[in-house]
Amino acid sequence: MTPTTRNTLLIACGLVLAAIYLFPLYWMYVTALKTSTAMFAAPPSFVPPNPQWDVFSGVWVERHMATYLKNSLIIASCAVLFIATLGSGCAYVLARYRSVWVDVGLFLVLMLQVLPASLMVTPIFVGFSQIGLLDYPRIAVIVAITAKAMPFFVVLVRATFMNVPAELEEAALVDGNSRFGAFIHIVLPLARNGILVSALLIFMQAFGEFVYSKSLIQDVELQPASVGLSTFMGPNSVDWNRIMAYASIYVTPILAAFVLLQRKIVSGLTSGALK
Repeated sequence: MTPTTRNTLLIACGLVLAAIYLFPLYWMYVTALKTSTAMFAAPPSFVPPNPQWDVFSGVWVERHMATYLKNSLIIASCAVLFIATLGSGCAYVLARYRSVWVDVGLFLVLMLQVLPASLMVTPIFVGFSQIGLLDYPRIAVIVAITAKAMPFFVVLVRATFMNVPAELEEAALVDGNSRFGAFIHIVLPLARNGILVSALLIFMQAFGEFVYSKSLIQDVELQPASVGLSTFMGPNSVDWNRIMAYASIYVTPILAAFVLLQRKIVSGLTSGALK
């Protein structure tokens, strides 16, 4: 097999896999535009015959999506800010001061990540209730997400910091910089792509978080869009096109972020952020 043929086959396989992966997104958008009759037609139509564009504006207004998305953005942004600020320093320390015990500790902490949020929400609810944090439900959710996602962020960013040569910091120290100054001016700029990729992955998790928000936030005005989506579900709910319209509006900002930051993401992945 010639290199040209092999590359052509690899590209074809990649396109097929991408089509399979992206088809559910395409079907979500298409279903949102269909009428109730077209949704259950056999065989199904891959292009809606009479697109119902007004369904998006109707869902936006009736379901108060502006409020829901604002709450999701606040929760996700604050969680990522705390995680990136605290986790970057922690990852840097663990990358520079290596030992067997550090590796063992990271492994044990990562083992806790397999515990589902539904299992952790009860002790978190009780603990937050004891210290009065439930009086500030949005802060409680941000703290819970931060505690859950911090180990994942630290492990990813630690790999990025390990790829930054320590000799650059030593040269900065010789030139009169402090350890903190070398970290801010030398290490962080070189690791920014890896940090960005890790922060974006955390943002995706926080933006779509449901269990903590549903359990800790009772005020409808403070609930995120993931909880708002669950309000469609009922014993007799068949309003699938409106559900898909809500989901389309919900996921579009994340897709737009990926498109706008795709070069940074690829650069971060290849720099060792996900090693």
